[in-house]
Amino acid sequence: MVLKRPFQFDGGEDGFGMGGPGAQESKRFRNAVRDVMGRLSVNDFMSKMEPLLRAVVRDEVERTVLRVLQSSSRPSLNQNKTSGGLMLHFVNKLPSTIFTGGKLEAEDGYPIRVVLMDANTRTVVSSGPQASLKIEIVPLDADFGFDDQEDWSRGEFAANVIREREGRRPLVTGELTVTLQDGVGQLGDIVFTDNSSWQRSRKFRLGARPVQKVSDEMRIREGRSEAFVVKDHRGELYKKHHPPHLHDEIWRLERIAKDGAFHKRLASQGLESVQKFLQLYMTDPTMLRTVLGCGISNKIWDTIIEHAATCVLDDSKFYSYFDAAQSIGLLFDSIYKVVGVAFDGQNYESLHNLSPPQKALVENIKRQAYKNVNNFIPVDASAIFGPSRSLTPLPAEPFNGPNLALQQLEFPVTRQGI
Repeated sequence: MVLKRPFQFDGGEDGFGMGGPGAQESKRFRNAVRDVMGRLSVNDFMSKMEPLLRAVVRDEVERTVLRVLQSSSRPSLNQNKTSGGLMLHFVNKLPSTIFTGGKLEAEDGYPIRVVLMDANTRTVVSSGPQASLKIEIVPLDADFGFDDQEDWSRGEFAANVIREREGRRPLVTGELTVTLQDGVGQLGDIVFTDNSSWQRSRKFRLGARPVQKVSDEMRIREGRSEAFVVKDHRGELYKKHHPPHLHDEIWRLERIAKDGAFHKRLASQGLESVQKFLQLYMTDPTMLRTVLGCGISNKIWDTIIEHAATCVLDDSKFYSYFDAAQSIGLLFDSIYKVVGVAFDGQNYESLHNLSPPQKALVENIKRQAYKNVNNFIPVDASAIFGPSRSLTPLPAEPFNGPNLALQQLEFPVTRQGI
């Protein structure tokens, strides 16, 4: 038997698919095949490969036939409105990337919610027997469906429920059944046990369907979430934080790989946290760029700084610096950005009402302060604002570098005990 075309394999970590971009896996597979063929006769080789080839071809043929049947027999939107009346719907959006072993949560960190809706009015069905429906959560093929306006049969939905790979644990485990309360269900502890790299789309969806058929006359349309990628949990160990936090390790920033060149250079200078990184950026950005290496491109530099600029600041801690010669005090936030000035040594005030000469004076003192950060005095917010007045969040604004306009406070504050 002569193979006129090499058979193309693609898959995830140990699965096989067809027609995908898994060049690296294909190369390893071809090498393994060549090694085996060197020791087996053609008949022995074909007898060992035949079950695998049959399984791959069968799965792909079934998938292709199913899609053709779905596209040719899919009811229209009008048919959907008249054939049923109720539908399950995922309320909040899932993250675009999920990790195996991690509890499923919505993108905003809250539990995932599924509601029973009237398909025509798009309102939650909060009363009646169906408002306490028991539903089942299942993993779906990400290629199933196109938009929320389409309809499908119960059989089509069931055909797109994904089974685990051979020899693996169930793909989804945990609290897979939920009882609605007033038409609303909240998903509990549910996890994926396998990544999605072996799917053609390399993604999954979540599906929700009634545990039992309601009646022959009434059909509740199943719910379907957005598509998402599932990665192995070991990738979470290197995940970037959005937004980063002050005490995050420095490699949580974009373009700084854990144990990579940038990480090692920064760590060698004691810059091991996002806070230390931003403090040096405020006081001496040229030095920071030198630490990263003179060859760093503007694009990479901008990416790192833009990500760091989204950091969540500590609004309870400030630093003060007093210029005795001028009798002027400056107030800095947790990343050493100027947020207030006291010309009388007592009352801090915002910066945007300063006259040009005053702004120039503050800028000069700020430069002097940045050369003497060891003289900064940590100040708790309560010492500045008093115990009865908490610090209100600073208004959102573009992140300004140390040589740009000074950040402003929107109100004067009284200096106490500094």
